[in-house]
Amino acid sequence: MSRIRHVRGSRLALAGGAATGTAVLLAAALSPTALAEERPTRSEAIDSAETVLADRAAELGLTSAQETKVRDVVVDEDGTRHVRYDRTYHRLPVLGGDFVLHLNPDGTYRGTSRATKSALSLKSVTPKVTAPKAADLAASLLRAAHLGETLKKLTAKPRLVVDALHGAPRLAWQTDAVAHDGLGNPVGRTVLTDATTGDRIDAWDTLESASGDGKSLYGGTVALETTKSGSSYRLKDATRGGTYTGDAANKTDKCLLTICLTRAPATVFSDADNHWATGEASDRATVAVDAQYGTDVTWDYFKNLHGRNGIAGDGKGSYNRVHYGKDYNNAFWDDNCFCMTYGDGDGKQLGPLVSLDVAGHEMSHGVTSKTAALTYSGESGGLNEATSDIFGTLVEFYADNAEDPGDWLIGEKVVRSGLGREALRRMDKPSKDGKSADCWSEGLADLDVHYSSGVGNHFAYLLAEGSGAKTINGVAHTSPTCDDSTVQGIGRAKLGKIWYRALTVYMTSSTDYAGARTATLNAAKDLYGSGSTEQKAVAAAWSAVNVG
Repeated sequence: MSRIRHVRGSRLALAGGAATGTAVLLAAALSPTALAEERPTRSEAIDSAETVLADRAAELGLTSAQETKVRDVVVDEDGTRHVRYDRTYHRLPVLGGDFVLHLNPDGTYRGTSRATKSALSLKSVTPKVTAPKAADLAASLLRAAHLGETLKKLTAKPRLVVDALHGAPRLAWQTDAVAHDGLGNPVGRTVLTDATTGDRIDAWDTLESASGDGKSLYGGTVALETTKSGSSYRLKDATRGGTYTGDAANKTDKCLLTICLTRAPATVFSDADNHWATGEASDRATVAVDAQYGTDVTWDYFKNLHGRNGIAGDGKGSYNRVHYGKDYNNAFWDDNCFCMTYGDGDGKQLGPLVSLDVAGHEMSHGVTSKTAALTYSGESGGLNEATSDIFGTLVEFYADNAEDPGDWLIGEKVVRSGLGREALRRMDKPSKDGKSADCWSEGLADLDVHYSSGVGNHFAYLLAEGSGAKTINGVAHTSPTCDDSTVQGIGRAKLGKIWYRALTVYMTSSTDYAGARTATLNAAKDLYGSGSTEQKAVAAAWSAVNVG
């Protein structure tokens, strides 16, 4: 057997979860007293996974042309291990090459979750389409997507990859095309081009965003952890990995994402007496407080409820840039700088985009990128957005802030009357925005990911709250089902646990809605047992949105 080269990933803290197996053992494994001191370390989990990879290389479709690298590790309370890998083929990244190796507590093989099972073999890794040609095609597509606008500083950088997400594996160019619009705000598309024929395979938005919606959240007086610097204080939190918030001074990035490293500077906010801002938009520090608060609550939600120490699971903090661009109706997470960026809105449709659910939404993109890395197009892209809406909403409920009680509306605090609706999205009945889908149907993958996410959002609401009409924290909600069934909710806490485990253990980059049903059923089985009320509720909620 050919030897498979394995490259270890960066060291990550463990994200806890429950094991697959019998319900009786699971109940014991999930209890706080269950032999936590005997759980294998991350290094031990990787060592046992390496042994399995070597023994089962042929079965797993691995060859001497491929290399694997650990992206994430989850070790359950009972010692069950889940090691997530990325793959390369002749040193080229493989889109859809990711897989999760599931191991029993004794380190033996249990199973595998794969983004694709296609055999990874190409006749050649030499492209017939040149890199400049791929760059031109991507640039043209970005211009076409912004027809009628003047784009400035447009650049496109291709990288050669193996695409295993769209049918049989093939050589492709993945090109990030970015530019600035007339106001100086960033726009971008990632374009996947067949490196042999020049045909476009797929394209998606470069920025994982909340569709440009948000208004400043004034959540009353909130607690902040800051850093003393001489006689003043800096808005930097050493208790949460050094997370900080800076002022972008309404500037924009000269370059974006993988094109270059220069970004709009963000000067860390400082204060003389550690009593920050006035709560008025005229005080530039006000939205900085909102952004830092949103980061704090999101950090605490994932750590306290899911055992995740920071967005990447490594205890390191991200940072925030506020006052970005001119009239910028958006907020976005960028993996390359590991940072959140917030616009001030145009004041007509949207205000500053620093609301608590928007912060939780955007930072959850970071969690997704470090775990399942759901591709940002098609149904996987809808699930990516739904994941952020789900966790953003659960973060809002977790905060228990009387100034912004939890609800199933996204961005309701940032919406101005000029938008023509009460929120960016609704999860109880997504179609209320006139664009989102309540139910799965053929062609769903063709919708923008912010609208195909409606199916996942609708499922999440039904699983937590159930169908029918109800008032939650003073907000009227109503959620009819697609099959006229009645769904009994199991609560928000259980929804969060099931979705987090499905995301971190079972989902992969190519997971679609059918795959999400399987992943969440597996997660519910792990957490609550086979045939449990919770597992049956997951099945019923998916059926209620036409995912069978």
